[in-house]
Amino acid sequence: MKKTKINNEVINHAIDYILQHVNEELSVMDVASHCHFSRFYFSRMFKEETGESIYAFIKRLKLEQSAFRLKIEPDRSVTDIGYDFGYSPSNYSSAFRQKYRVNPMSFRKGIYQRTLHHPFFHKKEEELESFEECSRKIVIREVPDFLVLYERRIGNYHDLRIDWNGFMEKYRDFITDRTLFLERTFDDPSITDMDGCIYDICMTVDPGCALENTCVIEGGKCAVYPFKGLAKHIYAAYQVIFQKWLPQTGYELDCRCGFDIYHKVDSDSMYMELDICLPIR
Repeated sequence: MKKTKINNEVINHAIDYILQHVNEELSVMDVASHCHFSRFYFSRMFKEETGESIYAFIKRLKLEQSAFRLKIEPDRSVTDIGYDFGYSPSNYSSAFRQKYRVNPMSFRKGIYQRTLHHPFFHKKEEELESFEECSRKIVIREVPDFLVLYERRIGNYHDLRIDWNGFMEKYRDFITDRTLFLERTFDDPSITDMDGCIYDICMTVDPGCALENTCVIEGGKCAVYPFKGLAKHIYAAYQVIFQKWLPQTGYELDCRCGFDIYHKVDSDSMYMELDICLPIR
């Protein structure tokens, strides 16, 4: 899949709507009506902007989000997770196998090794943090909402450095000493094809910002993990949270999107300090 920058704010609103309702019955007509367009006109607009049809996009997200739930909710049955996304047991197994080439149960059994053998994983297994080490770092706290200027892409997280450079150059007149830089990621690349991940690069702006591409990143109750290290190790930090911390704590991710808040970046060494904020309930 080719990297795509989503410039049309109507399409971004449609993507947000799909993400918020991905575990519900959701039709092409529902999305088009939400955006106040006819089904046929909006379907053509969506395909031109994203490279995918609305139907294919919804189906893909349903399967990817269900696979992610198989990963972080090991005690829930495969049947219940399939039902959450509108699948009967037989239909879920068939659709899942078509995408991932294994049935949901086998996928769940192999997800830990799948995670460790991913190209983004740059540590040895024995170097991964334990549950106890991770738990000592994480703080549960209320995070404020953030009004941000953003750009959305569908592509590979490897391109983030280039994307950030272009973003900061483009909007440098909006940067002040109060500006925070945030990144909103919607996919786990061990689940989603690396080139099909949805992500937003963002910076806070004042309420008077007149640009169209602004939105509010919703805060609220979050598990906040303070990451300090090289950029290439962020993936491993996320995987420890997903596969060790979450399943053992009883916390559940809710429908809000997770995001990172950057505090320090050395562009030469790619050493970073940031807060990984995962909305929980």
